[in-house]
Amino acid sequence: MSSTISTAPQAEKVLLVAVATQQQSREQTETYVDELETLARTLELQVVGRLIQALDKPRTATVIGTGKLEELQAWVKAENVDTVIFDDELSPSQVRNLEK
Repeated sequence: MSSTISTAPQAEKVLLVAVATQQQSREQTETYVDELETLARTLELQVVGRLIQALDKPRTATVIGTGKLEELQAWVKAENVDTVIFDDELSPSQVRNLEK
């Protein structure tokens, strides 16, 4: 009996996150996340999911609300996500808060 062992590196698992605000509709946000997903796949990243939250404006501390933050944490653990990619630039304090 023979077996095969793959030595190819596994694709990095990523989760995409975006916020739909009053200035940007859910449809526009979906389009931006579609583009982000295309870029991620071009880089041979494995997109395991998308998390989009509708808010009046992004939360100062974490961009997303506490409920979505809990959902994000659960998804990262369940799917062994390597990297979370936000569709917007994060401040250094937001990065620190999200890493906690």
